[in-house]
Parts: sequence; structure tokens; C-alpha cells
Amino acid sequence: MYKKTVEELNSDTREKLVIDIREKADFDKETYDGAINIYWEEFEKEIENDTVDEHLNLPKDKPVYLLCYTGQKSDDIADELNENGYEVYSIDGGFRSYLRFKLKNFMADEKAANEKYKDVERSIVKRFRKEIWRKFTKAINEYELIKDGDKIAVCISGGKDSMLMAKLFQELYRHGKQNFEVVYLVMNPGYNDINYQTILDNAKLLQVPITVFKSEIFDIVADGLDSPCYLCARMRRGHLYSKAKELGCNKIALGHHFDDVIETILMGMLYGAQVQTMMPKLHSTNFEGMELIRPLYLVREKDIIHWREYNNLNFIQCACRFTESCASCGGTEKGSKRAEIKALIKQLSEKDPVIEKNIFRSVENVNLSTVIAYKQDGKKHHFLDDYDEV
Repeated sequence: MYKKTVEELNSDTREKLVIDIREKADFDKETYDGAINIYWEEFEKEIENDTVDEHLNLPKDKPVYLLCYTGQKSDDIADELNENGYEVYSIDGGFRSYLRFKLKNFMADEKAANEKYKDVERSIVKRFRKEIWRKFTKAINEYELIKDGDKIAVCISGGKDSMLMAKLFQELYRHGKQNFEVVYLVMNPGYNDINYQTILDNAKLLQVPITVFKSEIFDIVADGLDSPCYLCARMRRGHLYSKAKELGCNKIALGHHFDDVIETILMGMLYGAQVQTMMPKLHSTNFEGMELIRPLYLVREKDIIHWREYNNLNFIQCACRFTESCASCGGTEKGSKRAEIKALIKQLSEKDPVIEKNIFRSVENVNLSTVIAYKQDGKKHHFLDDYDEV
């Protein structure tokens, strides 16, 4: 296997070529300094047709380094090209390892890191006050998510949503009534080293005092299951409830946002034949006295992405080992039902922007007198039950 780390790439003083094989949109956002872009599918097509020499103009007199999302696609392509006489290396860990390397170097400059931390915090209450801060506080007030004396475990997965939620809770405690306590909880269910270190580095950069605990969930659900996602999600939530309760918390906070809510509503209708929503809060059925809250309930995903990009932050996307092969070609949700629904909503909202809000409001305006049947507390009610009692 022809692998090199980012550190080895940087220390190679020879004239070299770095090729970013991710999608052009991702390449345009950020890449290794001096890299060029050739999408991985083009590489595979030329290799299959045995036309690499004719069409790609790769040098044979200097080393070539390939950078993909996770290092998996670049591994395969590097193997093929080295067999054809090229000196090609796959950058171990892909773009994730490059971001980790860059963050590590940035953190070494204590003054710059501290300024970055302050800029991020200022952006929440200034630049994104309307789009994020006000919607965060509105959800807390409208759905009564926080009450006096609460101790809340803010659950951080390492992605953009949960890291923003952690910063919002810090701001709320700093500027609010301070009538609650917070624990910033990170569970490691079996992340690879790069993803786990990225979570730790971002927590350090953003000055979020995390409490970390380990579980073996990824190993458990990997044992011969065709569709591990549902079981994994249930187990992760159970472990979070259990640890939070052990730490004296009565609530856990998850980072689901407005787009998650409307996607869930539509998925339930189209694929589950039911009308239901992702609730802003709910009582745990298995952990007495525990409650789940969703403080980003009214915050749009596009605004979270804008906040991330405005501050030039990089978080893990999906650290699940089962989706890493999918992430290596540009996204962990490709081909999923949720991805289909997301694309459908986007298509509809381009025709009429009010559609997204209407999906959200549809579960606030259910008229039971025009519903054939509904369930409440496990009991089914049919309109014929009392139809003639007029």
C-alpha cells in the first residue's frame, strides 16, 4: 500500500504534484495549498480504459499525492497507478487528516487560537443573532425546554449541529438567567482515531469543557446486521441517557434542527404511512425522570452551515464506520431515504419557499374531525366510533 501522512507530504522537499480527487464543489471550498482537482471517477474511467498516459498527463519523474475524503478512494487509485510505473501516494486519512493537521498547527499559536475562539462567540450573538441566536432562544421559551434547576447533558457528536448547540448553551448561560447547569457530553462509540481527535481538537479550540466516555456500540451493531442504523441510534441514545443520569442530569439535549423535523414529517407520510413529527421535547420511557430536548428545533440547517463556513470551522460529518466508504466518495447520506426527502423538499421549495414552513406547521394544525383515524397512547380511534352520536 502506497500511503503517506500529511506530515510526510509536507516534509517531502522534492518537486511534487498534489491532486485533490474530491468533487469540484468541495475542492473549491478548501484544499491543500497548490493542489489541482481531478475527480476520482475520471481517474477510475481512465484506469479502466487504460488511457491514463494519454488523457491525464501525470508526471512519472516526480511524486504524485492523492487527496480524497477519507483515504479509501485514493488508496485504490494509488495502487493501480503505481502498477503502471507512477510514483503515487495516497494521503492517509484523506482530507480529514489534512484538516486535523492544519488545526493542530493553528492551535500551536495560542494567541491566534484565542482570537479565533472569541470571533466564533461574537458571531453567534452579532452576525447570526437573527438566524440562530433568536431562534434558539425562541424554541427554549416557546416549548419550555429549560426550567429552574435543570441539569442538562448537551450531547456532542462532533458535527456542526451539536458543536453549535454547545456554544449556544455557553452563551445562554453567560447572558441568561443561569437557572440551570450544563454538562457537555461526548460519547465515543468507536470512532476512528482521526474523527475522535478532531472532536477533541474542536472542543479545545472552541473552549467547550467536554466530558468523554466510551462505549462499544459500533462493534456491537457491526455483528452481521444488514441495517444497523436504527439499532445504533437507539443504543447511542440509551447510553447517553444512562451516562447523563449518572452525572446527575435530568435532561439530554440533542442537535436536531428545523430541516431534520420537516424531513421526518415527510418521511413518515411517504414511507411510513403515518403523520407524526420529531417532537421538541419528550419524556424518556426507559429512564425515569429523564427528558430529551431539541433546542435547535427552529434553526435552519443552511444557517448552521453559513455559521460554520463564516468562521472557517471544520467538523466531522458522519463518524460511523459503516458510512465511511460512502463518505469517501463525497457524502454519507447518498442513496438514503432521508437524502431523497431532502432533495424533494429542496425541489419543492425552489418553486415556493413557503412549502418548508407549511410542512412544519402541518403537524400544528391537525383537525381531528377530518381525520379517518388516529392513535393516542397506543389506542386507535376511528371516526366511525362516534359518527352517529350527533
